[in-house]
Amino acid sequence: MEQAVIGGAFAPAFSILCESARDAAEREALLDRVMGPKRKSKSSEKLRSGRLPAEGLAFVARDAGGRMIGSVRLWNVRLGNEGSSALLLGPLAVEKEFAGRGIGAALMRHAIAEARRLEHLAILLVGDAGYYGRFGFSADLTPALSMPGPYETNRFLALELTPGALLHASGTLYPTGRKAVVRSLVA
Repeated sequence: MEQAVIGGAFAPAFSILCESARDAAEREALLDRVMGPKRKSKSSEKLRSGRLPAEGLAFVARDAGGRMIGSVRLWNVRLGNEGSSALLLGPLAVEKEFAGRGIGAALMRHAIAEARRLEHLAILLVGDAGYYGRFGFSADLTPALSMPGPYETNRFLALELTPGALLHASGTLYPTGRKAVVRSLVA
């Protein structure tokens, strides 16, 4: 369990765990509450749709009572038509009542550390530079890259896990990795 001191007060104790198949409905409900109904229309969703998160890179935060209070996932992508592999982070979500208590930051640090341990080269995301900059993400690394659909270029950020990994990267991100199995309800 992690417990942080935020602004002189203790944040709730929580654990970061690998996401399991049992977490799907609870995670989707959390994302709906935190991100709203338009979350599935974002450009990042085009890269996630029909795919599974990168192996070993989907995490949930649970409070001391076992309630899911946060989630983050990373996805396999390719940088351009023949570019190298990278990860796309998102969405990162924390229950609104726990916002600002260090849970999102802990999920980010954990996800980055695991991606580095698994020897991935870089992580990209679309998000607030003010928030993600403290983890080393920057729009300076993405000028030659693009998302498949509308996005704000100043919010398209990257972090190199291996120095120079994005030096010659260019083109549009493409989804790679494991495809999700769609099960038919028809017998």
